Amino acid sequence: MNRESPITDVKGIGEKTAGLLGKLKIQTVGDILLHYPRTYVQFPSAKEPKDVMTGELAAVAGKIHKTPLVRRTRSMPITVTTIGTGEAELELVWFRMPYVKNQLKPGTTYIFYGKVQKKNGRRMMEQPVIYTPKQYGEMEHMFLPVYGLTGGVTNNLMMKSIRGILSDDNLFPDYLPTKIRDKYHLCEYNYAIKQIHFPDDMDTLILARRRLVFDEFFLFILSMQYQREQRIREENSFCFREDGFAEDLAGQLSFALTGAQQRTLRDILRDMRSPHVMQRLIQGDVGSGKTILAFLAMVDVAHNGYQSAIMAPTEVLARQHYETFTKLCEELDLKIPIVLLTGSMTARQKRMAYEAMQLYPNAMIIGTHTLIQEKASYDQLALVITDEQHRFGVRQREIFAQKGSHPHILVMSATPIPRTLAIILYGDFDISVVDEVPAKRLPIKNCVVDTNYRPKSYAFIEEEIKKGHQAYVICPLVEETENLDLENVTDYVKKLRDLFPEEIQLGVLHGQMKSEQKNKVMEAFLKNEVQVLVSTTVVEVGVNVPNATVMMIENAERFGLAQLHQLRGRVGRGDAQSYCIMMNSSDAKTAKQRLEILNRSNDGFFIAGEDLKLRGPGDFFGIRQSGDLAFSLGDIYQDAAVLKEASEAVRSLLAEDADLSQKEHICLKHHMDMLLMDERKQMNL
Repeated sequence: MNRESPITDVKGIGEKTAGLLGKLKIQTVGDILLHYPRTYVQFPSAKEPKDVMTGELAAVAGKIHKTPLVRRTRSMPITVTTIGTGEAELELVWFRMPYVKNQLKPGTTYIFYGKVQKKNGRRMMEQPVIYTPKQYGEMEHMFLPVYGLTGGVTNNLMMKSIRGILSDDNLFPDYLPTKIRDKYHLCEYNYAIKQIHFPDDMDTLILARRRLVFDEFFLFILSMQYQREQRIREENSFCFREDGFAEDLAGQLSFALTGAQQRTLRDILRDMRSPHVMQRLIQGDVGSGKTILAFLAMVDVAHNGYQSAIMAPTEVLARQHYETFTKLCEELDLKIPIVLLTGSMTARQKRMAYEAMQLYPNAMIIGTHTLIQEKASYDQLALVITDEQHRFGVRQREIFAQKGSHPHILVMSATPIPRTLAIILYGDFDISVVDEVPAKRLPIKNCVVDTNYRPKSYAFIEEEIKKGHQAYVICPLVEETENLDLENVTDYVKKLRDLFPEEIQLGVLHGQMKSEQKNKVMEAFLKNEVQVLVSTTVVEVGVNVPNATVMMIENAERFGLAQLHQLRGRVGRGDAQSYCIMMNSSDAKTAKQRLEILNRSNDGFFIAGEDLKLRGPGDFFGIRQSGDLAFSLGDIYQDAAVLKEASEAVRSLLAEDADLSQKEHICLKHHMDMLLMDERKQMNL
């Protein structure tokens, strides 16, 4: 068995389970090993029944006084027993597990691990895991991995499968040159993989994570820099007029551009008339007006007789760009062909789009990743724009650029990355920062509250809906997860259905839904057919819904500040006052301190800087904050120092061996080529 072996080669995984794992993009042995834990829990010290609290995930020591009772209902057998006495009594319940009756011996003490709840006035623990005191003693304080799951896949299945695979001592060759490992004090790769899943202690977890984070950054930067080393900076073969057309057009808009927008527009127009092809990153905070800059750049290209294309990360956003650009062209009396191309279009619609791309040499083309599919052919493509470009892989951007004859490249990002880190991540891109928000937009009003504020929050959301507005509610999980006491979308929407009046329509959105389902839900929210959207963080890069005025974030302490700021940016996009309610379910002072930064400021770049000061290594128990960048473990804020080391290592490596042809680098080059091949497969190219 090796990393390319099908997942069905793993003991205990048949075709049915393999199908379920496919929803998590796990198809091979390597895939499941790279499906890192999302967090860890530690087995706590065992308590007496009288000492546990309702809602607590606890280990309870108790003596079985009598043989458990098995009640057989029409649907299932239910096994029940109790531990403790009097007011401290705790009822233990197992569904569909009648064999527990024979497992528990009267007069014997066991440790029961599970969540304590109160139902019908009685304290109980449902489906507790049973241990002997000796078994539990061996596990106490161990790190238990908690994985991202899907329906039908349990955490225990993931742990058992991964343990079995890791019994092979050297599954992966270590592709990182020994010189780099020694210089940056990095552990061996197989050791890192084992420890990230089943760490011996906190020290080994930190060591393993640092190695794997270094690898993510190193390979990301290397793939960019290696490809750039293979080509010289291209000459600009396009001829643009110096007639001030785009600047004059900007003056005819129904609103005035901010100073930052004007400055960035000048950068773009100058680049497209320079001797070399433009490679520019526009960094703009949420709501800073990057889309109008993309429109003006594309109009300038069309005015000069060339095609331009903008690739959005979702179909809904692509359609919104199409509608926005069409409306702007009508308002400005521009006769420019606008073509939409997305994956869900019918074969006839796609054929018409392809024909239009060939027929109109000055078309403005808008779409999703379909724009880089083999059938998409352009005529005189002079500008390619990727919107929220970190959603796309390096190779995808390369292929998009190759669709034309060395077109200008413009990428747009709403992630407030400090400039020093942006230079590392975007290599030789020139950077423009749009650091002003349009004047008509009111600052978002923020509040950080504890869970006691929930009823008031719901009442406030209902009041906003009565005014004709809409709201987002964000949960960190899709569904209830073993050992994690966090809000989840699946249960939360059921709770809201009981609380809100029938006329308020609720929508559900999460990453495990199919693209068509997600598009349908977002379209309904955009049209105000859905008033409250209960979602995971998939909305952080979403459509513009000016009518949404409330963003309520559950378990806000579990998110990084940058991600919270991105989520908050989904509201405050219209003229009405907007609000962000951050629900803090932690008593920790540090959690409150971090959230207060967001409470005080709406400036993403300030927040990013404060994040760097507050976050340190070893924070494994929070949800990653720079989830919008393409790293499984690495966080550019928390791991800024590692990012800089990886950048330095790449620079030294390529200075020594630009084409990675030396013997000690062959394994690394092979690994990088494999990654690029995998990316091409994922894109179906």
